[in-house]
Amino acid sequence: MKKMTLYILAFLLITSFSAAKAIGQTKETLKGNISISGAFALYPLTVKWAEEFRKIHPGVKFDISAGGAGKGMTDALSKMVDIGLVSREIYPEEMKKGAYAIAVTKDAVVPTVSAANPNIKDILANGLDRDAAVNIYITGKAKTWGQAIGTSSKVPIRIYTRSDACGAGETWAKYLGKKQEDLLGVGVFGDPGLAQAVTKDPSGIAYNNIGYAYDAKTKQPNPGIKVLPLDINNNGKIDPDEDFYKTMDDIVNAIASGKYPSPPARDLYFVTSGKPVKKELIEFIRWSLTEGQKYVFDSGYINLSKEKLGKGLAQIK
Repeated sequence: MKKMTLYILAFLLITSFSAAKAIGQTKETLKGNISISGAFALYPLTVKWAEEFRKIHPGVKFDISAGGAGKGMTDALSKMVDIGLVSREIYPEEMKKGAYAIAVTKDAVVPTVSAANPNIKDILANGLDRDAAVNIYITGKAKTWGQAIGTSSKVPIRIYTRSDACGAGETWAKYLGKKQEDLLGVGVFGDPGLAQAVTKDPSGIAYNNIGYAYDAKTKQPNPGIKVLPLDINNNGKIDPDEDFYKTMDDIVNAIASGKYPSPPARDLYFVTSGKPVKKELIEFIRWSLTEGQKYVFDSGYINLSKEKLGKGLAQIK
């Protein structure tokens, strides 16, 4: 009986050692480099995903840069990177060139103003309806804040827009029924640049992805910025069910529930040139659509539906 017990213990030790070794080998066998560029909107979450993925697969290295959705698409199609980050719908002509798009999360573009705007109380109380936004960014008819929000204010509006081809500009323009090139304003490169411009200008108006309008840690609007509420029902004021901008969690929940319109809410995509074939690339995309989704909400993004996530997984099988 004693000898049998020793045999069993020896067997269990060998089995445990073999299993541990196999796990270690699994971690080490996934090696390679993944290069990523593109949309500022998706950049912070992608960096978080890469950090967490490397804890499981330290043999995989990442090179990630932000430069706008247009750059991400161009880099992906030219195979300069493995993944292009794109924060807008994919155009048919891009699909013909081999763009293989997988939706991975969702966020939104929000209009932003300086916290030092002399009309800030009226701006937050009255909000911005779609017609007023068109008159600011498309026709140029609204030249003062009073004309934009229905008050007597003569403070001029200074308009800022993105100078780079980007998903935020395209999405904001789509909400207004136009394209990015139709937007008026002083061109500023990148989401951080646009946020900085409006922060420094008390009369300014811009638009930002929520990840640049809010601080991901405090969940509060970034210092110097206020998110301009959308008067969705066009009644000249922000009603209680339209008032969801105080924190990042508030706006994220509003997007998830459909209270915030789409556009400016939109899906965000990983784009590759053709169907992914690199083992480490497929595994990273698969992980982002499964285990990686637990980091989405806390990072200020919205989880896609199970159906959309399932479609993404089917795309990389």
